[in-house]
Amino acid sequence: MSNLIEIRWHGRGGQGAKTASLLLADAAFNTGKYIQGFPEYGPERMGAPITAYNRISDEPITIHSNIYEPDYVVVVDDTLLTSVPVTDGLKKEGAIVINTTKTGEELKGLLKGYEGAVYTIDARKVSEEALGKYFPNTPMLAAIVKVTGIMSDEELLADMQKSFKHKFAKKPEVIDGNMKALELALKEVKKI
Repeated sequence: MSNLIEIRWHGRGGQGAKTASLLLADAAFNTGKYIQGFPEYGPERMGAPITAYNRISDEPITIHSNIYEPDYVVVVDDTLLTSVPVTDGLKKEGAIVINTTKTGEELKGLLKGYEGAVYTIDARKVSEEALGKYFPNTPMLAAIVKVTGIMSDEELLADMQKSFKHKFAKKPEVIDGNMKALELALKEVKKI
């Protein structure tokens, strides 16, 4: 299957990894892609590790399973680096995107020899600046779009503007903050 991109998300319950993976699927669909976005359910509770997945392609997707060899991994909470094998199966031609303030040297030891590209973003700083609270999923969504190039920054922002207007119809005051978080995150993600 040409142009198939597989993404695995690692987060904790309540951080919005599942929501971000579904928003990414919707945005990619709206740019004409074939998509899958789904969580892996286990003992869900606030703070427990969770996993979500995306498949995005220019052709129909015929695979219906979890993703064991992702092209990209998104780590919404860097404390998972010591408790979850986030790089398992991650292709070295791909990349990992981590919400962290750790240095490249600190991350090197935590990534257990992963040789691919590593990108970081301080989603806490972005979220608190844009929203006044810590919601890491919106900055992480922008970061993975930037790293993968699934769509242009402009396509993401236009689609999310429409999506947020619908999603936050009863709370329109949060739309501008979420849009600002996306815009900041697109600029803040860095390759180390």
